[in-house]
Amino acid sequence: MNIFSAQNITKNYAAHTALKNVSIDVPEQSIFGLLGPNGAGKTSLIRIINQITAPDEGELYFDGEKLKPSHISFIGYLPEERGLYKKMKVGEQALYLAQLKGISKADALKKLKYWFEKFEISDWWNKKVEELSKGMQQKIQFIVTILHEPKLLIFDEPFSGFDPINVNLLKSEILNLKANGASIIFSTHNMASVEELCDNIALINKSQKILDGKVHEIKNTYKANIFEIAFHTKEIDFKAILPESYKIQDQVVQNGISKINIKIPMDLTPNELLQNILPKIEIISFNEILPTMNDIFIQKVNEQKNIA
Repeated sequence: MNIFSAQNITKNYAAHTALKNVSIDVPEQSIFGLLGPNGAGKTSLIRIINQITAPDEGELYFDGEKLKPSHISFIGYLPEERGLYKKMKVGEQALYLAQLKGISKADALKKLKYWFEKFEISDWWNKKVEELSKGMQQKIQFIVTILHEPKLLIFDEPFSGFDPINVNLLKSEILNLKANGASIIFSTHNMASVEELCDNIALINKSQKILDGKVHEIKNTYKANIFEIAFHTKEIDFKAILPESYKIQDQVVQNGISKINIKIPMDLTPNELLQNILPKIEIISFNEILPTMNDIFIQKVNEQKNIA
């Protein structure tokens, strides 16, 4: 079942079409990557989901019902542009924002204490927001976003400004939220994070959806029949033992181990590659090289550019 669906969404501004006939389905208890270059239409779709703006055409569904104002209490949104009040004290502001989400003061204090201790920021409770680093402020907003335990969380570039340690901390918490039942829309330009976290993605470019599906299925669809072979260093002329249709790509030698990438025709199997090389070398490992989401992102965006 899907926690959220958008069907044929179109959004026009005065002289610009932000979204054109875009549809997405966000499965329950999953992490859904909303991807695209700057200006593609991602933010417009996020604003529509949050009911900040309305679509010109199309239908929106939340948890099996048509999206309505009351659903906003089941959604948590962490925008890319942060918005804490600089002069307010951290604890006072976090408590205020939690109560706006419908949490009682007593429950809010209890939950905030837990999260402040978990993120090791308890000492900042009585500090003013302006005294915090950008990363510290982001931690506060992350906590406030998830505190009311919404069914759907929307994170727009949540790792921006974080050091690697805190990036890993947030990744771990996002995965915990999913494990505990939350569904997450995750918008980012970091394709490594997409591969690490996302179950499904939709790629939007120039206001249109140009790719969607499960991450592992997309990677398999765009694979190029390239295999990495690691073997004990040995002088060998691969061109002499392989058919001309086999393309030899990168080859490196490190610590006595050679690695070579070989692209074989799409109508052949890896067994046929192995039959050619097994009599000649002692293989240590043999792996298929799948394209990265970054490779696929660039390929699809360039394809659309060439069509245009």
